[in-house]
Amino acid sequence: MDVSDPTPGPVVVLCGGVGAARFLSGAVHVQPPSSITAVVNTADDTVINGLSISPDLDTVVYTLAGAIDPQRGWGLQAESWAAMDALRRYIDVRPAASAAANTWFQLGDRDLATHLYRTARRAEGATLTEVTAEIATAWNVGVRILPMSDDAVSTHLTLADGTELAFQDYFVRLHHEVEVSAVRIDTAGARPSTDAMRAIEDATAIVIAPSNPLVSIQPIRALPGVDDALRRRRDTVVAVSPIIGGRALKGPADRLLRELGHEPSVVGVARIYAPIASTLVIDPVDTALAGAVEAAGMRAVVAPSVMSTPDAAAQLAAVTLAACRP
Repeated sequence: MDVSDPTPGPVVVLCGGVGAARFLSGAVHVQPPSSITAVVNTADDTVINGLSISPDLDTVVYTLAGAIDPQRGWGLQAESWAAMDALRRYIDVRPAASAAANTWFQLGDRDLATHLYRTARRAEGATLTEVTAEIATAWNVGVRILPMSDDAVSTHLTLADGTELAFQDYFVRLHHEVEVSAVRIDTAGARPSTDAMRAIEDATAIVIAPSNPLVSIQPIRALPGVDDALRRRRDTVVAVSPIIGGRALKGPADRLLRELGHEPSVVGVARIYAPIASTLVIDPVDTALAGAVEAAGMRAVVAPSVMSTPDAAAQLAAVTLAACRP
């Protein structure tokens, strides 16, 4: 698709990982890439084998660069795993409490280059915003990609037995197959980055991507001032539901909603986003719930939401951006 009828002025997309990346890959066909800013969740960031890992940022960059592995939805296509295979040699000799030789969090050989670069630049004193801009430029990405914060923010999940885990332990090591009783987002001392906050305040339109509302979008909202800024311009904030027919297409969003006391449907999503967004884009399979979405305080826009092809992603982006216009 060619760029046509773009939304005038800058557009901000609040992002998690895979769903947001696919939405952005469609948005660049209906909106000039240079007018789009992605503000990306960094509460999933971690350190693995001494390397600084930013999963959502990298998923967005790799997807927009056309380099993402399409089957996994993360990492690079045509990847190899020799480094991880070699690392297993050391598992039996590490001390019991050591986090060295971590192989449950897979880092592909080509992907390692990104993490090595990020880690080295951070050690030199560069901010995450600066490093992310450098990485995006290296991959020829035209969208402006901003981490939500240059400060450390982390998501922790409490299991049904009371055990608290860091996000990647829950999501990757345990394959998000365990029941959760609470989510805690640690924002102690953290603030949104200056660039991210300015982008939100200056945007003509803001899209909340089809990402997990509780562990991808909530960390952005938890930063001081973000929800206030969204409330002030609620009429031009549009969310895309990540729940279709009561299920998440990828990841644990539906289960987390249910486990944490929310309705796992577009109505539950509407209740979460109603204070900060005026419109929710829902799939035709949920048309019968449009009235309940509106009763929850959001205008319902019905449009195909399964981004199974590039054209489908572009069509969803076009409908969503049109809904942002006054």
